[in-house]
Amino acid sequence: MDSGKRAEAGPSAGVSEDKQQREEREMSEKQLADEVCDDHEDDDDDDDKEDGAGALAGFVPGPLLSLKEQIEKDKDDDSLRRWKEKLLGCVEEDLNGQMEPEVKFHSIGIISNDLEEVSYPLPLDLNREGLVLFTLKEGSRYQLKLTFSVLHNIVSGLTYSNTVWKAGLKVDQNKGMLGTFAPQREPYVHVLDEETTPSGVLARGIYSANLKFEDDDRRCHMELKYAFEIKKNS
Repeated sequence: MDSGKRAEAGPSAGVSEDKQQREEREMSEKQLADEVCDDHEDDDDDDDKEDGAGALAGFVPGPLLSLKEQIEKDKDDDSLRRWKEKLLGCVEEDLNGQMEPEVKFHSIGIISNDLEEVSYPLPLDLNREGLVLFTLKEGSRYQLKLTFSVLHNIVSGLTYSNTVWKAGLKVDQNKGMLGTFAPQREPYVHVLDEETTPSGVLARGIYSANLKFEDDDRRCHMELKYAFEIKKNS
């Protein structure tokens, strides 16, 4: 009886072992296949990155067109031409085909709680060079106001930096973004960020400053040197 049972159990155990081995082999093959797929996906990602980098490295921007050329591309379509002129703030006869934008500054002014708004035409009178442009009391809030025109083409990313010195030492520097401007017949008016004059005995006196405007192509459109004075707040 026992031998018979052992004889019957033998084939069943063998089949169970074969099934277990087959499942383990299939599981191993599946894991290997998954790993291979993952490796291929990583390779694909790397290829995409390389292709992207290659496309970026080989990217050649289109030629810079003047606004006149851009408008003339659709000169036969009156509605589209008028839409472009309205969008750009200019009409075709104002454009001369020049590629590079030009920013022409007309005046600089100051707005303060100390005094009425004061404005000076640009360029500054050479006879005033080295003289004080304006005088403020210590602790005063003020803003510089610029009037300017944009000519020929769109100026992109116009920024300013205002650096201040006293007795040859740099004491302050402010930077800011004005924005992107298209040519138009009417001048732009832009007020810079509000600043506050320092207070105290050491803060009083005459300061020299340099106001500079650049676009995102690092073209300098104006660099203005001026001076101002801070007096006691009586």
